[in-house]
Amino acid sequence: MIQVYLSKDEYEYDIHSLVKAFYPNDQIKVHKEFPSDQNSKKDSINGNLLWDIKGQKDLYTSLVWDNVEIFIDFLDPFIEIKAIEKEVLLYSEKRSYANLQDKILIDYNRKAGPGSNKVKRNHLKRMLYCCLSHITGRELPWGTLTGVRPTKIAYEKLEEHIPEEEIIDYLKKEYLCSEEKTALSLQVAKREITLLNEMDYRKGYSIYIGIPFCPSTCLYCSFTSYSLEKYESEVESYLDALYKEITYAGSCNIDKKLTTVYLGGGTPTTLTARQLDGLLTHIKKNFDFTSVLEYTVEAGRPDSITSEKLKVLKDHGVTRISINPQTMNQRTLDLIGRKHSVKQVIEAFHMARDYGHTNINMDIIIGLPGEKSEDVAFTLEEMDKLTPDSLTVHTLAIKRAARLNIQKEEYQDMVSADTTNMLKLTSDYTKQAGYLPYYLYRQKNMADNLENIGYSKFGKEGLYNILIMEEKQTILALGAGALSKFVFHKENRIERVENVKSLKDYVERVDEMIERKRIFLKENSCFI
Repeated sequence: MIQVYLSKDEYEYDIHSLVKAFYPNDQIKVHKEFPSDQNSKKDSINGNLLWDIKGQKDLYTSLVWDNVEIFIDFLDPFIEIKAIEKEVLLYSEKRSYANLQDKILIDYNRKAGPGSNKVKRNHLKRMLYCCLSHITGRELPWGTLTGVRPTKIAYEKLEEHIPEEEIIDYLKKEYLCSEEKTALSLQVAKREITLLNEMDYRKGYSIYIGIPFCPSTCLYCSFTSYSLEKYESEVESYLDALYKEITYAGSCNIDKKLTTVYLGGGTPTTLTARQLDGLLTHIKKNFDFTSVLEYTVEAGRPDSITSEKLKVLKDHGVTRISINPQTMNQRTLDLIGRKHSVKQVIEAFHMARDYGHTNINMDIIIGLPGEKSEDVAFTLEEMDKLTPDSLTVHTLAIKRAARLNIQKEEYQDMVSADTTNMLKLTSDYTKQAGYLPYYLYRQKNMADNLENIGYSKFGKEGLYNILIMEEKQTILALGAGALSKFVFHKENRIERVENVKSLKDYVERVDEMIERKRIFLKENSCFI
């Protein structure tokens, strides 16, 4: 266990996230005050009882860092960090953030003075990063950036017409970002800006519709999804409730034009062809598609795709679909509970092409249990034969509710050790195959603190992905577990309206979900 003690209740989330990035497999406990025996502890960490092993490399590398205690003392304007293990002083540093005179650090914090929260927080995170890097011998490619949207900073600075070289310098100095990730962040942000400038996103909105059913539950999955094996009898009642919410959404008169529509899940194609046809008919009946630029359906699991369903999608004007193998190694598919074959992936892809689907995305996951770099290389070789229009590379993120985490003792010997190299393989492949990165995001507990990244051929980008990730447009989300986001551009704020996650609760309380949106829109008349 890694224990962190704070002298003040400040920045707990930032501290926990950064420590977890360095110790992904350890339990992290953040205490909002120093221990009760603070005086004796303080004597210890001041060096009276501790053995400072700085410079004694052989001894240092022989220690096992499994009971590290980190003390963070806020002595405004100083911050002091000490790390100990078993009465051995691992690290000690005390620095003031009042002397941050570097022009870049001040200017890019929106002219914030040295006493501002952002200056103090970033200073703390850099100090903590240096401490953790010293102890573990590791560097994180994204530096101190632990949030979901690492491209946000580059995006904002480009919009402010800051020169690229200054943005690069800023990301490196302020967030200790690596050269590679700094360049990637800038490349993605530039492409996002180009694509968004081609649409009037401020005057538009998008719709997300969730279908929470899957053929089976994957080992790594923690999303709101229900196995069709157990919940097939609940599908019709769910669709009845969803139809009701769609009808309301189509009549609430949002004063914007519909830009994109996205059906996700779950796996929407777990619905029968008849059910899918009925749902898409109801959507078209209730929304004006005149200005829609993209209509996406996650076909997802190859074992849920049939010729009838592909025809239904095409007949209803769906412009983009996903067929997601996750890996092209059969033994891994069997292990993670995908319950489809590599052959089915190939057949589903060719069948989709035969039905005229010209924008097909494929997802893969790196870091799956038991996989090595050569397995990822094989997956890329097999996918290259299919030539999908876009490729989304996910780095395995093990969430608390996933079976892979709950039953982690069974799989701990199968954890991938070379995830960073796997990600490099995908990056190298996409470059030579003519794919360009167009969006990226991160999740908690990702292997090696890396990222998920979407690549596409030119003109085949997923516009909804950019809109949702950069939070540039209102997303009206419908269905169990759906989260609507209302963007107030003039006020630079976002408001969220949630639906309940439980399938049973959604069906029984759909009127309440509608009422939540109705009340919000009434209180914010700028949307209607």
